[in-house]
Amino acid sequence: MKQVTILIVDDNELDLEKVERGFRRLKITNPLVRAKDGLEALEVLRGSATVAKLARPYVILLDVNMPRMNGIEFLHELRADPTLADSTVVVLTTSDRIEDVEAAYENQVAGYIVKPLTRDDTLAALSKLGAYWNLSALPVGE
Repeated sequence: MKQVTILIVDDNELDLEKVERGFRRLKITNPLVRAKDGLEALEVLRGSATVAKLARPYVILLDVNMPRMNGIEFLHELRADPTLADSTVVVLTTSDRIEDVEAAYENQVAGYIVKPLTRDDTLAALSKLGAYWNLSALPVGE
């Protein structure tokens, strides 16, 4: 089975560092790719003249609160694109607004996790995510 790449879509450097540290601590060695907002994530997923297209399988860890194109806007665009519509997305965000949770699930996310503040909570959430994508069968073709 091909290793799953993790696309982290988040504009917050500190949150990214927490996730990367947590993965290292848990010995989760999946390749990580980063996008700072929804527009950049779409470019990574579709490829462009300057950015190589991300190969499948992948899982997207998506923040909601970002500039230019936020997570909910990204989900709308992702689900409207026939080549990307089956992408596996887990929301990992500080937003606990019910409107965001509902909008995410209306766009078929695999899960919605409110970013924990403690190190132990972060490690517990990342451990469960690691188990999820390593045990799940994910789309590998287009």
